[in-house]
Amino acid sequence: MLAALAAAPWLPTAVRAHHGWSSFDQDRPLYLEGRAIKVLWRNPHAELELELPERQALPQDLQQRALPKQTTTVDGAALLAKAQLPTRRDRRWQVELAPLTRLEAWQVQEIKPGTTLSVIGFAAPGEQGAAVLRAEYLFVDGKVYGLRSSPA
Repeated sequence: MLAALAAAPWLPTAVRAHHGWSSFDQDRPLYLEGRAIKVLWRNPHAELELELPERQALPQDLQQRALPKQTTTVDGAALLAKAQLPTRRDRRWQVELAPLTRLEAWQVQEIKPGTTLSVIGFAAPGEQGAAVLRAEYLFVDGKVYGLRSSPA
């Protein structure tokens, strides 16, 4: 089905963008930090375009960050330990967040353009195709949100 959707460029972007976790490389978590330049706060999931600075670096405290518990079991400590920077040099990434109902459950305030934030998530295997990241954790305004499921 994904192949059929990808082969239909005339479909609206929102239809082509909605897909499950299986098309992302969940063995290679990526860390991105930057400024939201475009935000679409809508279903099937909120999205934002993140502009990265010229030079990315992993925060020294990344592995020590406390992560919230979710209703789905996620080994957050392992994700933080394995997180790396992307190999591709795109300065703009499309970041897929979660459905609005889940963002509301986490009490995530609507992100506005200009907001600085970071995410840990997954790209396509080998970072092939468009610069798209499916966010697992969102770090914004000093708070951390787990986006795989609802708060535990």
